[in-house]
Amino acid sequence: MKLTKSNFTKARDFILANARMIERRLFGYYFCGGPEEGVFHAVYAYRNPDGGFGHGMEPDTASPESQPLFSVMAMETLDEVGTLTADLLLNDFMPYFENITTEEGGLPWMFEPKGKYPRENQFENVDESADLSTTASVLGTLEKHGLDIPWMQKAEEYVWSEIERLGKRRVFCTICIPRRMLFLEHTRDHDRAHQAIENLGKWILEEGVLCDDRSNEKWGFFGSPNSLGYAPDPNSTLRSFFTDEYIEADLDETIGKQKEDGRWDTCYGLSEGMKLEWAGIQTLSTLKILKAYDRIES
Repeated sequence: MKLTKSNFTKARDFILANARMIERRLFGYYFCGGPEEGVFHAVYAYRNPDGGFGHGMEPDTASPESQPLFSVMAMETLDEVGTLTADLLLNDFMPYFENITTEEGGLPWMFEPKGKYPRENQFENVDESADLSTTASVLGTLEKHGLDIPWMQKAEEYVWSEIERLGKRRVFCTICIPRRMLFLEHTRDHDRAHQAIENLGKWILEEGVLCDDRSNEKWGFFGSPNSLGYAPDPNSTLRSFFTDEYIEADLDETIGKQKEDGRWDTCYGLSEGMKLEWAGIQTLSTLKILKAYDRIES
């Protein structure tokens, strides 16, 4: 089964009519040959004077304040389209990250906003201690770009200690695992990384991790992952842990979940506007997966 031309057009129109500028620019980059500079400028619209990124970079809060997670997302998006450079990392990102590094050597996931802005429940009573996924993403990106700075030494010690401490916990989180994988794919400790990847593959396939009930409205989302969350591309490192039949079934189900107006929906969003923003993110993400697996009619 492939996404038909008509349904691809519906998805395109939904993004262009409803999504944020960043998703519209990313759609142009992936599907229309649009310039990566457009993505760069859309991302930098979320940047604050302190060097961090805020303003709903993930549309769960209307707070303009900088958040570690949002800053990581900005970094990852620029890297995704090839506009992130070593100089940009060192000059625009690392001063903020170094300033918020905890005593453990890691980066928090989020901070509790100081202002009283609309926000989802996860912004209440936030644990501001170091977090594996945010730290692993930054560390892996620095390694990917061939950088070696003092910050990395303690951060690497923290990341390895957290990987060992957490074990199979959080393996259900398809937001966290790709960031951990970024570090494991680029760390210089190849033998240790190979074993960690083997462990992840084994744990993902354990009973109760993947959501086999494809009719579940939360299928594919936080806590109810499908295979495509771990292997969004056929060249993904974790792809080899899944059978072709399982991947193909998840792709078929994904295509079938498109809504009449062209979107792929989520269960996130405080307001109608935030729900549309999340749907724009989800629709673009789905189209990228379908393109990677050659599941869109030409």
